[in-house]
Amino acid sequence: MKYDFDRLIDRTGTNCVKWDMRREVFGTDDLIPMWVADMDFAVAEPITAALRKRTAHPIYGYTSPSPSLIEAVVDRLRRKYNWKVNPEWVVFTPGVIPAIAAALKALIHPGDSVVINDPIYHPFWALVAGAGCRVAASPMKFEGGRYEMDFGDLKRLFSTPHPGFMAPPQPKAKILCNPHNPVGRVYTPDEQRKIGEIAIDSGAIVISDEVHCELLFDGTKHTPFATLSEEFAQNSITCMSASKTFNLAGLAASVIIIPNAHLRADFQTARAGIMPQPDSMALAALEAAFRDGDEWLQQLLAYLQGNLDFLVDFFEKRIPKIKVVRPQGTYLVWLDCRGLGLDSKALRNFFIHQARVGLDEGCRFGPHGEGFMRMNIACPRSTLEEALTRIEKAVNGQVQSL
Repeated sequence: MKYDFDRLIDRTGTNCVKWDMRREVFGTDDLIPMWVADMDFAVAEPITAALRKRTAHPIYGYTSPSPSLIEAVVDRLRRKYNWKVNPEWVVFTPGVIPAIAAALKALIHPGDSVVINDPIYHPFWALVAGAGCRVAASPMKFEGGRYEMDFGDLKRLFSTPHPGFMAPPQPKAKILCNPHNPVGRVYTPDEQRKIGEIAIDSGAIVISDEVHCELLFDGTKHTPFATLSEEFAQNSITCMSASKTFNLAGLAASVIIIPNAHLRADFQTARAGIMPQPDSMALAALEAAFRDGDEWLQQLLAYLQGNLDFLVDFFEKRIPKIKVVRPQGTYLVWLDCRGLGLDSKALRNFFIHQARVGLDEGCRFGPHGEGFMRMNIACPRSTLEEALTRIEKAVNGQVQSL
């Protein structure tokens, strides 16, 4: 069937975080929200049909993942990535963030350090701190409008510390975000091999957040970290989900792949009594998405590609003071706003009060996000065009400072 991604759907009054919490987040309702990572598009019809079928049964009791759901996960990973996953490796959680929290609890002890990059998805900073551990942040290189992993710095962080009371602890884990939120990089197999060799050779486990792995631009291909070698598979935890790909963030269900039986057992112990299975609606939606959502997904990807091309052309021709860091993956665009000459507070106020567009502040993603903003382009093109036009008028001084 043909899906209409141009259709404007009013999400207000549905307890929608993106639209109904504008005043709480930005201090005003008078803006276009383009921040939190969900889409303003209707989901695929097979998902809606699966939910109707499930709600037709009048009892919503405790639910376990069905064999057919596990089969759908295994089949999808084989079709998409030629990854032969054993069914017992598959674990379901109500979200990737809770899964990473459980992984940290299972793998490390208070006082240990965990390596992340900067800038990176902002909850990772809090997850590590919440586990009582130290963040070992490795700044990414930003050259020629492109972000690269600083492998020299990674080696430094994972090198054996000198003995002494003040020596930093040896990192026990590396959180890899691929595709990388917020900068949109999709790491090549060679880049991932270097990351894995540095981390795993030092005795660390790689927690690979691949939640955006099916949202790719310009013919980019995604390679799951665990597929690169048996050693990588046995020393990693892979986190995937239909939440971003199929716009199911409100139906919390994620797929965690843990080939190592000991790691898997430790993970399940860490989550016990804290993290339940996803609920019956979430599991029904997940299976329908993985089995029957690809027609919708292919149309979505074509539409998002059009949105990205439109945005890049708009900024280049009409707002050259703001530079687009063109993403390879995700539907999130990292904007280099340093040409506006504003500090973080002034930049936030500029977008809220002058442009009247609600974006995520770059400084939330780490110190190296200062001067940047993150924009969600998963919306009808008319909404995107209106937001860009507002930014253009504000940059050109057509709206006076408040």
